[in-house]
Amino acid sequence: MKDLHRIFIAINIPENLRRYLSDFSGRWPDLPAKWTKSENLHITLNFLGNANDEEICEICQTVIEVARRHDSFEITLDRVIYGPLGKLPPKMIWATGEKSREIGGLQKDLESSLFEFCGAKYRSQEDYGFTPHITLARLIQADLRQMEIEEIPRVNEKINKIFMVESIEIMESELKRGGPVYTVLESANLG
Repeated sequence: MKDLHRIFIAINIPENLRRYLSDFSGRWPDLPAKWTKSENLHITLNFLGNANDEEICEICQTVIEVARRHDSFEITLDRVIYGPLGKLPPKMIWATGEKSREIGGLQKDLESSLFEFCGAKYRSQEDYGFTPHITLARLIQADLRQMEIEEIPRVNEKINKIFMVESIEIMESELKRGGPVYTVLESANLG
């Protein structure tokens, strides 16, 4: 049996922005949450699931070709909120970004290009455009249910952080005892 790897396509964020977003872990000390390690903060464009070495080679080549078709662009992160949007009870804390033609087009191009050869295990449910988000924390549901409604902190912070996207990465996620470890398998420059 061939070794399988958990693969996703991501935008990795600059180190200074990782540090800034990691500081939110101290904002709500009573909130039962498992905070994402700073080095794991990213925007997922497509989650592909398990792939073998041969499929990973095809994925890398496809992503490189897609990346060449898209120019560099900026992402504006505007809020720290509970996510997913509209879901109750909330499951996560997200830093959300503004939708843009650039990121929406890139995400859709990746999705359709990857779907053609691997039957992509993930399809975006967003017909109206991709909303970038970074998972800052996962809420511990059992502990959250023990809290009274008025005890649950309000999480809705305005932020204004802009960064340039010049590449996208093919990432592997290995589930370890201390949490997931992400490894860049290939970086694909835009443009």
